Amino acid sequence: MTEPAWLTVLTTTDSEEKARSLARSVVEARLAACAQISAPVTSVYRWENAIESTEEWQVLLKTTAERYDELEEHIEAVHDYDTPEIIAVPVVRGSARYLGWVTARTAPVVAP
Repeated sequence: MTEPAWLTVLTTTDSEEKARSLARSVVEARLAACAQISAPVTSVYRWENAIESTEEWQVLLKTTAERYDELEEHIEAVHDYDTPEIIAVPVVRGSARYLGWVTARTAPVVAP
């Protein structure tokens, strides 16, 4: 089985402003071709032996498998959570034009 060439990466944060900042930073760094921010979601989870319920903003990032490690490092560096959610879901199929666009927009810039 071959590794997928493209991924959708999911993360969350606790404010719209932080979600927008994260989205912009990964697109500017060419680690994701685009980012989509979903309206507030309610997350229910166990943290430090307690059940928590928090309003969060989801950020979906479109990238290539080649850029994943750098994207994960970037998210961990800029995120203020102790353990940020970072989940990569393989893109099994997609429009060739769209996936080509993702590939082109996440390619590292090579200096002349």
